[in-house]
Amino acid sequence: MIASNIFRLIGSLFTDLLFLPFNWLRTSVAHADFGWWISNTVNWGFLVVLLVLFAYWMGQSRKFVKEGTEDRA
Repeated sequence: MIASNIFRLIGSLFTDLLFLPFNWLRTSVAHADFGWWISNTVNWGFLVVLLVLFAYWMGQSRKFVKEGTEDRA
């Protein structure tokens, strides 16, 4: 019973709260001519964040390789 409630809570969180901006984009802005641009701006924003985090991760990896502390067990 508790596991069922946890999964229902997670489903409710996503459908009722976290997807609201996307539902707004899909319904109200999709009828305008610039709806495609706004929707793709969200995707490009996610891509930029991903690339920045990847560059940071690779920089940290390079730093540890230079120091020689990468695979010490």
